[in-house]
Amino acid sequence: MKQVIENLEISNRRYLGSKAKLVPFIKEIIEKHCGKFSSFFDVFGGTGVVSHNFNKSNIKIIINDLLKSNEVAYKTWLDNQKFNKEKIKKIIIEFNNKSVEEIEENYVSKNFGNNFFSLENAKKIGYIREEIEKLDKQGKINTREKAILLTSLLYAMDKVANTCGHYDAYRKKINTTSSLLLQFPRINDENNIDNEIYNTDSNLLAKNVKADIVYIDPPYNSRQYGDAYHLLENIITWKKPEVVGVAKKMKCRSHIKSKYCTVAAPFAFKELIESLDCKYILVSYNNMGKKGSGRSQAKISDEEIEEILKERGEVKIFEQDYKHFTTGKAEITGHKERIFLCKVKSKKNNKEKEEKSNFIIKSPLNYTGGKAKLFPQINKFFPKKIETFYDIFSGGVNIGINVKAKNIVCIDKEAILVELYRLLQNTKY
Repeated sequence: MKQVIENLEISNRRYLGSKAKLVPFIKEIIEKHCGKFSSFFDVFGGTGVVSHNFNKSNIKIIINDLLKSNEVAYKTWLDNQKFNKEKIKKIIIEFNNKSVEEIEENYVSKNFGNNFFSLENAKKIGYIREEIEKLDKQGKINTREKAILLTSLLYAMDKVANTCGHYDAYRKKINTTSSLLLQFPRINDENNIDNEIYNTDSNLLAKNVKADIVYIDPPYNSRQYGDAYHLLENIITWKKPEVVGVAKKMKCRSHIKSKYCTVAAPFAFKELIESLDCKYILVSYNNMGKKGSGRSQAKISDEEIEEILKERGEVKIFEQDYKHFTTGKAEITGHKERIFLCKVKSKKNNKEKEEKSNFIIKSPLNYTGGKAKLFPQINKFFPKKIETFYDIFSGGVNIGINVKAKNIVCIDKEAILVELYRLLQNTKY
């Protein structure tokens, strides 16, 4: 009988742009230039390895990512909800001991068997994921326990995946003979005192978070993480959507697309930096510039980062040699990872804040019946916190672009208007 091994670390995962090897460099900069701090905000958490290394009983971690498949790892290693260790271990042992011969064809084996995984491993993944969902619906596991089981499954999948470390493509031949084996994460809940975990848009979250140190490691090129890890996201969310194309991606992925992978990245970055309430800002970026293929080239230049940060305070730049990940055969030399450190100046006075809050963005169209002038009066009737706002007859979209909400949906029957707004949304202006 297979026993569960308790040695799974948060860093035991292949991930594009992982900062596991850069943690000592980041720590050195913070220790020398930031002094003592009690809160650390990781805006683009990724695997969570950076935050995990700063997670102490006297430091509050605030971590966020757009992908649910990353959020479950944060809940596993950084949350403080109580969990029954022996119960979860027993479940993992049962999963590991389940014979593949006893498992029927399922969603995973039908879609990802003999491509991303061997047929045997795909069948077992589908079986385990369905069992976790049943345990959750039956109330036999709590939110943290579900996250631990999902994380254990995700990391096990990563070890047997027939890929080069991401899920944009799979190898033509199944070259892994290893069987799926779930492990128990090594968790230290003594450090998890008051941490906050989010799965939302980084720019919206930044407006509502206060921290001593903010660490920013945004996507830097056109490779969307939602595309690179679509399969893991699919398994974790478990909505069993239709998959399309050779890479068998979920048909609908717009909700996990990042504007930091588009030409709008500099504007998104500027908005983010202006929103932060903190003492220090650390930005991890690289000097790819125009090196490599078009998809690999950085969306924000070093000059833009420095200029935007200088508006908030004094900036210092540190760099370290770093091996660049490439899916091709070309070797890129002289690649460096850069850390921009900004010591933030005192916050703007209340008058400046008030002027900024009263600023109205006007529609680019001289649209009949435009509500730009009326917006301040209309806005008084809206709640202060809005989850989703629908601008049903958008027209000139004056309301939709000015309202403060987590999600904004603009609707109009004029197709050419919708096309124009989509162009403006995704184009450098």
